[in-house]
Amino acid sequence: MNMDTYLARLGYHGPRAATEPVLRELHRRHLLTVPFENLDIHWNRTIVLDETRFIEKIVDERRGGFCYELNGAFAALLRALGFDVQLLSARPAEAAPEFDHMALLVDSRWLADVGFGESFLEPLDVRRRDEQHDPAGVFRIEERGSELMLMGEEGKLEFFFTLTPHDLSEFEPMCHYQQTSPESHFTKKRVCSVATEAGRITLTDDRLIVREHGVRTETLIAGEEAWRETLRARFGF
Repeated sequence: MNMDTYLARLGYHGPRAATEPVLRELHRRHLLTVPFENLDIHWNRTIVLDETRFIEKIVDERRGGFCYELNGAFAALLRALGFDVQLLSARPAEAAPEFDHMALLVDSRWLADVGFGESFLEPLDVRRRDEQHDPAGVFRIEERGSELMLMGEEGKLEFFFTLTPHDLSEFEPMCHYQQTSPESHFTKKRVCSVATEAGRITLTDDRLIVREHGVRTETLIAGEEAWRETLRARFGF
């Protein structure tokens, strides 16, 4: 991995030490720069669980990805900087299977996740059970049996997770399911979404959704060419 090009992709020019402030800024920059998107699935391009391919897509092709790609690449960057990083299995819903989502545990303390779409902008402390205030809102980690629950605004469930470390290969069956099954929400519609300093920009199959300072606007997109032009203009693809 060329660390210089990855950090340049994020617009990060600060220290390269394995410290909490560096982790926080890299996490925030990743979410503000690299989109959450599933476009390869709809362009019939197979997504493989390979760190080199993750980095090539995000850095060299200036694309985004979904959780396995985004968190997989971010984990590689953090390890190169000297952080200890473990891959965590997470479940966004009660009925969801293991490995439905990937999150990260950094230095046995910080919950990091740059691949969930709209969520916390800076890492959360997994040791705390009180409210944690983040630029994106208030979050809380609660215990439920052998699992932990990440709760967001107004008690909304973000996902269940455990602190058990996993290998990247263990996520392969669910990665295949997510991009091939008609039951997967990733195969049902296109989405490309990125956080901004003021909110979030999201492009779906037929509309552009912009939220700025709590105000949400939607613009209908008519036709494939208009959709592709919006993708180019808003996300640089």
